[in-house]
Amino acid sequence: MSFNDGAQLDPSQVQDRRGGGLGRGGVIGGGIGGGIVALILVLLGVNPQILGDLTNQAPQTQQANPSSLAECRTGANADERLDCRIVGTVNSLNAFWGSYLPQRGVKYPRPQAVIFSQATSTACGSATSEVGPFYCPGDTTAYFDPGFFQMLETRFGSSGGPLAQEYVVAHEFGHHVQSLIGTLDYAQKDPQGPQSGSVRVELQADCFAGIWAHYASDKGSGQPFLEPLTQKDVQDALSAASAVGDDRIQKSATGRVNPEGWTHGSSQQRQTWFMRGLQSGDLDQCNTFSGAI
Repeated sequence: MSFNDGAQLDPSQVQDRRGGGLGRGGVIGGGIGGGIVALILVLLGVNPQILGDLTNQAPQTQQANPSSLAECRTGANADERLDCRIVGTVNSLNAFWGSYLPQRGVKYPRPQAVIFSQATSTACGSATSEVGPFYCPGDTTAYFDPGFFQMLETRFGSSGGPLAQEYVVAHEFGHHVQSLIGTLDYAQKDPQGPQSGSVRVELQADCFAGIWAHYASDKGSGQPFLEPLTQKDVQDALSAASAVGDDRIQKSATGRVNPEGWTHGSSQQRQTWFMRGLQSGDLDQCNTFSGAI
């Protein structure tokens, strides 16, 4: 899903913490969001120290002179640079949810968004890059390490297309929406299993990401941030949803699948609920808390 070249971005909506941070060894925090790699391994009882073997990568180092987000000014920048794409996606999500939710009687205070490298502090504790993107309800902030997207592609087989990356950002903002409407806490009350509250929360966030994608190219009152979806865009998003399924990650980490350890849902479930949001554009169609999923 490419950006319109002339779309005007607002980099002030994203904080850039690259070039600073805690260093390796910080304790992984308690963010509820999409901790795709190490957090899932911890919940499954797998030692996260094997992560280096799974990714086949050396530990990340701080970027001494990261490109400034102040350079992320147009949609053309978002098409060229991943960090600017995160900025543009955040802008699009804030514009969409800020218009959509009030129509349903829900106020939308904007969440914070942070780009970091290696490690950072959060209200949910210290987080390292291995946690993957996540949302911390304690500080209403979504956190993204751009290096995760390369790992998602090279090690977990996701497409590298733009909507694959934008889907991840939209999923984390979906958790903020859940915090506003009161469904986020189900993840902590029932944290594991194929029909658990945690899985239902994650699948609803996937559905919310699909709703955003449904409307992201809507012209509305002005130029939209993004161009109309193509079939390839949809396939890119589905590829990312599949790559972060619990069954796929378990198979990669342990060589077997154990549904009782699921926290995010299977690859098929994640694809199904993203598509439900994408096709319907309707918040009411994202009720993952009723019946089997």
